[in-house]
Amino acid sequence: MQIAKMTEADFRRFWPTFKSVVAARETYAFDPGLGYADAYTLWCELPQFTYCAKENGEVLGSYYLKPNAAGPGAHICNCGYMVAPQARGRGIARALCLHSQELAIEAGYLAMQFNAVVSTNEGAIRLWQSLGFDTIGRVPKGYDHARFGLVDTYIMYKALRGEAGNASGSDP
Repeated sequence: MQIAKMTEADFRRFWPTFKSVVAARETYAFDPGLGYADAYTLWCELPQFTYCAKENGEVLGSYYLKPNAAGPGAHICNCGYMVAPQARGRGIARALCLHSQELAIEAGYLAMQFNAVVSTNEGAIRLWQSLGFDTIGRVPKGYDHARFGLVDTYIMYKALRGEAGNASGSDP
């Protein structure tokens, strides 16, 4: 498997995964009716970086990385990850998250924050925790899940450099 910058051709191959993940309404707060052009803009053009994991020409997963906020908040980044259904359970999300953290450090970010991890996405929560992310907040009923209705979302955070501190306020 290789991780490389996502091209438009890669996104075309990734589009069925993107569309199915968003349409499922289980993990992403994107409009389920989002069309290809808007999805490409959202995933590939608006973020600072977009990468994908590929194997034998197949796109197994992807992530974007961007500032979490503007101006005085731009030293903390935000990422989103998606893995193709047929590639789940193979460590793709872990590899993408580790890659995104290295890239974030190279780009000068001090920390990474996930703004809305859906509470029912237990596999992702376990993965993010195993990679050093702390849950620093909860939004009650912050997500309208297709199967479970209104569920909580979590804000998760990880310092990437000592200057950012960690969730308890001390340096790692």
